[in-house]
Amino acid sequence: MSVVARSKAILQRLLTLHPKRIDLVLDRILRLLAALGHPEERLPPVIHVAGTNGKGSTCAFARAMLEGQGLRVHVYTSPHLVHFHERIRLAGSLISEEELSNLLEECEAANGERPITFFEITTAAAILAFSRHPADALILEVGLGGRYDATNVIRRPAVTVITPVGLDHQEFLGSDIANIAAEKAGIIKKGVPVIVGPQEDRVRDVIERTADSLSAPFYGFGQDFFVHAERGRMVYQDADGLLDLPLPRLPGPHQITNAGNAIAALRHAGLDWGEEPAVERGLRQVEWPARLQRLTHGPLMALAPERAEVWLDGGHNPHAALAVAQAVADFEEISEKPLYLICGMLKTKDAEGFFAPFRGLARHVTTVTIPGETSSRGAGELYDAARHLGLEASPADDLEDAMMQVAAWAQGRPGEGAPRILICGSLHLAGAVLAENS
Repeated sequence: MSVVARSKAILQRLLTLHPKRIDLVLDRILRLLAALGHPEERLPPVIHVAGTNGKGSTCAFARAMLEGQGLRVHVYTSPHLVHFHERIRLAGSLISEEELSNLLEECEAANGERPITFFEITTAAAILAFSRHPADALILEVGLGGRYDATNVIRRPAVTVITPVGLDHQEFLGSDIANIAAEKAGIIKKGVPVIVGPQEDRVRDVIERTADSLSAPFYGFGQDFFVHAERGRMVYQDADGLLDLPLPRLPGPHQITNAGNAIAALRHAGLDWGEEPAVERGLRQVEWPARLQRLTHGPLMALAPERAEVWLDGGHNPHAALAVAQAVADFEEISEKPLYLICGMLKTKDAEGFFAPFRGLARHVTTVTIPGETSSRGAGELYDAARHLGLEASPADDLEDAMMQVAAWAQGRPGEGAPRILICGSLHLAGAVLAENS
């Protein structure tokens, strides 16, 4: 059996340990970590990041800036796009399939037959890996919520970050934005600085009250630190001064905000992080797949209309859709091109809320069922949602059919020029695109 097949088999086996009832608690992972000898107590300084949107990009910026300073950085993110081992980065490199398999089997043996969620046991494996490899920092992205997320086992991180909070994962966190904010604020620790990205007032109030109750220094976007684009540059400012920086490599105005969150985190972590040359190098070198990623080659590109721009984004809720729509509108100001969407979404997501920011912007929406994803909305169901909002739409059999449909629509409107195509709606769809288009 190959090492890749072995790790896949172990991951599949771990799914059978899933508890019959989903209850968000830390008891299971704390029990497992104790059985493993408490690896969570042997980690480098931690940057812990929660929020609804921008978590992954903020982590990517922080990693790039730290590595731009010559530091070794562990990173834990989720979900993966194509292969599971993408979630675990050890001192700059993705974990090997062989080491991943060994760690998973070690955690499986330590857990025995006791119920534990897939995310909990794989997070324990990641923490075990981080404890065994020297590094200068660990960037830890929350999976779901915050208070009872499996990553929330670090007693005293160097800094916590809460990116913009919105409605998502309502089946677990509920639909009240204040309650969701309280769950995200659960990562705040006594006396540990918390960096808070742009928030609506109710969310900000909840987070600030939590920080005050824990004597955690609160640094809020638009109050304690500021970031904006100016004359083709990015300007960051806080009480320690102003940084005149290049625009981030990741496109879109929302990425300027995410970069600002990362800079604030590094400057308030209580360590010698966030030096201006390293920040500048990080902004130029940062990479984060499926966040307005430009596709330039591969089988799908071969089906695209001539001179078409094809972009891929994994945002999957209304807040993310608004950010992406604003970024695409900025593209339109630079270069006018008709916008076509290819969209697939999970059943748990708000399809109409996602489509709403694209009204008046997208010429047409082609809907797809996400390949190999049992929780995907059907292409026909998504088509109905788009049509209900007044968007021109059509369902497709698969990604290839969707791209051919877009090509046919674009060819039927020759006066509009080459199209701009955005594949969007789900990280699961983005992963399928990257797998199929490699």
